[in-house]
Formats: sequence, C-alpha cells, structure tokens
Amino acid sequence: MASNREYDEKSIHVLEGLEAVRVRPGMYIGSTSRKGLNHLIYEIVDNAVDEHLAGFCSHIEVTLNKDGSCTVSDDGRGIPVGMHEKGIPAERLVYTTLHAGGKFDNEAYKTSGGLHGVGSSVVNALSLWLDIKIKRDGAIHHDHFAQGKPDLPLVNGLLPVIGKTKETGTTVTFLPDPEIFEVTRFSATEVRSRLHETAYLNPGLTITFSDLRGDEEKREVYHEPDGIVGFVREMNKKSECLTEPIYIKGSDEGIEVEAAIQYVNEFHENVMGYCNNIFNADGGSHLTGFKTAFTQVMNSYARELGILKDKDANFTGPDIRNGMTAVISVKHPDPRFEGQTKTKLDNPDAARVTAKVIAEKAPHYFDRNLDVLKVVLGCAEKSAKIRKAEEKAKTNLLTRQKFSFDTNGKLANCISRDASKCEIFIVEGDSAGGSAKTARDRNYQAILPIRGKILNVEKASIDKVLANAEIKTMITAFGCGFSEGYGNDFDITRLRYDKIIIMADADVDGAHIGTLLLTLFYRYMPELINEGHVYIAMPPLYKVVPSKGEGEYLYDDKALEKYRKAHKNQKFTLQRYKGLGEMDPDQLWETTLDPKTRRLRRIEIGDARLSSDITEVLMGTEVPPRRDFIYEHARDAELDV
Repeated sequence: MASNREYDEKSIHVLEGLEAVRVRPGMYIGSTSRKGLNHLIYEIVDNAVDEHLAGFCSHIEVTLNKDGSCTVSDDGRGIPVGMHEKGIPAERLVYTTLHAGGKFDNEAYKTSGGLHGVGSSVVNALSLWLDIKIKRDGAIHHDHFAQGKPDLPLVNGLLPVIGKTKETGTTVTFLPDPEIFEVTRFSATEVRSRLHETAYLNPGLTITFSDLRGDEEKREVYHEPDGIVGFVREMNKKSECLTEPIYIKGSDEGIEVEAAIQYVNEFHENVMGYCNNIFNADGGSHLTGFKTAFTQVMNSYARELGILKDKDANFTGPDIRNGMTAVISVKHPDPRFEGQTKTKLDNPDAARVTAKVIAEKAPHYFDRNLDVLKVVLGCAEKSAKIRKAEEKAKTNLLTRQKFSFDTNGKLANCISRDASKCEIFIVEGDSAGGSAKTARDRNYQAILPIRGKILNVEKASIDKVLANAEIKTMITAFGCGFSEGYGNDFDITRLRYDKIIIMADADVDGAHIGTLLLTLFYRYMPELINEGHVYIAMPPLYKVVPSKGEGEYLYDDKALEKYRKAHKNQKFTLQRYKGLGEMDPDQLWETTLDPKTRRLRRIEIGDARLSSDITEVLMGTEVPPRRDFIYEHARDAELDV
C-alpha cells in the first residue's frame, strides 16, 4: 500500500561520523571476508526493495562491472536531494551520516529491510569510491565520494545537475576498498542466489542481474509471481514431494505473516525465516512462533484422529518438521534484530502474531485437505519411531569416554577444563600429530590426530557415519553430541573447546581433508560453525633465509612473488614445506600454534540455502553438476602453483 505522505527532505531524520565504520567494519557488515563484501550489494538492494514495499519501485538492476565495481539501479522515487535542515543536501546527509534516512519516519516507509539509515553510509564508508545519480523532479542529480567523503563541489549548496529526465529512481555504483576487504571480487553465485530469493519474497518485483566481468556478459531476469509458494517448489525441485505447497497468510497488530510449507520424502527439515525481506540466518521469534503453533496444531490433530493414544507422548517439533520445507515471511513495522546484520529477529510480538496466524489458519486448510493432513502426520509418526530407535543406537555407539594425554593413541588433551580458553587441533597423520603434541601449550591446547581422509558424510548413511572410528572420536572429544535428521541431541553448552582448528598440510590432500571435515561439521554439527568455533590453520608454504638477516615465513605464492620482487639483488635460501611433519616443534609453534603469531581462518556460513546446495553438488554422488560448478568458478580459485 503506497503511503499518502510525500517523500521529501522532511522525511530524512538524523540520529547523529563514518571513521568508526572503517575502523570496525565487522560491527556493521559482519566480516571483511567475501561474505561481508557481498553484503555491501545487499544493503543497497534492500534500500531499493524498501521503495518497492512502499509502492514506488517495480524494477531493480544489479550489475557486476569489469572494473570490480557494482551498480544498483532502481525506478523508485529517488533519494531526496533538497536542502536538509542540517544545512546539506538530504542525499549527502544519508550517505555521510550514520542513522540518517527516511526509515525512522513511519509515514515514508511502513516497513523496511535496510539498516535504518546505516546501510547507505556504511557502503559509502567501505568503498574506495561511490558514485550516485538520482532521477528526481525532472533532473538527474549527481554526487561522488572517496572513502566515504564527498569530493564533488556543490552548486549553490545543492548537488550538480547533469541532465534532464522524466524518469525517477536512484543508481549507485561503488568499488569496495581493498584496504578494508580480504577479497574484492564479488561472488556472482551468492549474489544471484540472494537476488532470486528477493524476487520470490516480492512477487510484484522484477530484478535483473548482469555480470560483465567474464569474456561473455551473463544476464538473468528474476520475476516470481507465485511468491514464496514458488520458492519452496524451487527448493524441492530435486526431491520427491509428498504434498503440494501449503500457503497460509494472515495479519494482526500491524504485522503481516506469510507461510509456505511443503513435505518431501527426505527426513530433514529446512525452515527459513525472513523479516521485511531480510533472511534471518539464526531464525528468531517469528520461527519460534511458527514452530510452536504448528507443533500444537499437529499434535491436536494426531490425538483427535487416534494416531496418538492417551498414554503416548506428543510428537516433538523435529518429528513434525522432518520432511518439511518452509518459508516464513513477516512484514514488521518496527523490527528488532540481534546483531547489525539482522541474523536473528528479536520481537516478541512477531512470535505472538505468527503463532496466532498459524493456529487460526492452518486448521482451516487441513480441515479441507485431510489427505495432506494424513501425509504430514504419517511423516511425524515415522520420524518418531526412527528417532526412538536412533536414541538407543546412539547410547550404544557414543558411550562417553574420558581422555587424558595420549590415551589410546588418539587425543592428547589439555590440562585446563575452562572451555572458553581451550582449543583442539585436528591434525592428519602421526608425524604432524607427534610434532604438534611436542610443540603445543599443554595447558590449553589439545591435539587430535586422525588417520588420513575421514568418511564423506554427504554420501554415507547415518549408521555408517556413527560407526566411523575417527568421527566417533571427534564427537566424543568435542563433548556436545551431534545433529541429524531423526532428532537432535546436540548441546553447544557442553562444547569443551572454544576453538576447533583444522590443521592440515598446505597441499591438495590437505585441502581435501579439510573439506571432508567441514562437510561433517556442516551436516552434523552446524552450530559449531554458526557460533564461530571452527577455524582452519594457515601454516606457511615457504621459509626464506637471506644470506644476511633473519629468515621470514611466507604463506602463499603471492607472498613469495612479492618477496622476490622486493629482494631482486639479494641471495636467499628457499625452503618449501611439503607438510606439517617437516617442521620441527619450534617452527610449528611459531607459525601455526602460537596465538600471538599464527594465522587462523574462521569458517562462516553465508547464504544458508546456497551453502547446502553447493555442499550437495561438491560432495554428493552426481559428477556432472560438480564438474559444471568447478568450470564456472575456476576464476575464483586460489591455486598453489
């Protein structure tokens, strides 16, 4: 519904510099990795989507340019350009001041997904340069910034006009600052996924994506009139679907709730939550409300139909959701999130309203579709039986053990029992494991050697996973159990180590071992990654020892090339480490174990749905999709040559 209130200079409100953003970018975009890099695009896109939600934008274009910059263009109203009461044009205020924007005005935007005036200025602050063209009031207004600071002179106090137009809208082009980001090449795969997702959540919106960076231009158009019903169909296109999508919609207290639910013949759940078009990776109150209400509705039906007897316990939530794919989308006028990057919704009223809508609307559907109801309850009944059998199997397979130093030739534990200070290194091979045990600080560093490559859990059944000796040892050592499709006994509070560090050789085999371990953690212990406990050690590839002076460790081929250019006329000895076992304990401590000098790479999950799909492609049984993926992303690979 379009607002009657005019969107002008008075709509821009200030809560009151950008230097803090450059000093601590992670506070605003989550990280300076590729995940944070891509987040810059999402912030500008989200602002355009907010214009769509307000009723003024129908088309967004996103282009990855050859020079590494990104352009986001929309046909909305255009950012206000008139003089603000603060004495500068409103657009410049938005792009140079934190907490300045139209989203503090409930009339200009009823709901919004952008960072409430933070997003635009944060993108500006973290860009080498940002260029903006605004079509508004019959003219094209222009502004330009360098590292967050305007470098274009005003004309009579206002933005310069570079042309005339009858159109409206905003075009933003920005180049990420290499001083801030670890990588500056956007991931086309992740951006495409996010844009397609946004189109599903906004059935009336068209989004065009173009990638101009390769030899051939790639262009895709996303328009999804079926909305989130089409979204769940897309997610389940490779699965055996047991039901058609179930669509539920309702509103209360000014909050709109949409839910699309479909069951497939696979015993896992995939429930995704969105608030104002923003994906909430860690869920939140809306998902809590949905899960609670849906579980109550299904248990009520199960007792009414006699599937559950008086003596039987209720089905658990995971029982009922096994086989479920669901998208829960709420539109909230005043959302509160945990964290600047909106990973978890925190509004109690969102839980209350979502639960109310599900409790009222779901019975209306199931009363008219008893065949679908029986399928859902059949899945819950089957899941409950398997869960009980698995609980018995787990008791037998995962008997708790206490490890001390070098007992059974496996874990060399640390002395401290303060989990917040302890860390465990997973090391491949006896040679590297022995060196690591000697080099470590026994007070808080544990070493767990594994023999070669563990089982690929993406291709294995649960019984084979639990029977694998290396995997059982890791699960037991970590102390927090594991998650899987028939239930979940994982408890992150029981984790014995704050850091779980994969320490493999810097070669192809080491990379494969690391990938297999990450697949295990992602599929069976995802909370370890979500909570930031999983790391990859970054041992050096080389040590250079000049004829005069001290030696230096180099961590990749780029560093070696840079060293050679800087020391063209000097002689030096080059040592290439083929494996961790070649380092003596002092070298291993200095380069890989010592918290003061080591390098660690923390593992993060960006797009949850895309991460699952990519894991399936790369680690699954089908070869053609894996080959196609490798060819498509060859440009992004970091090769050890």
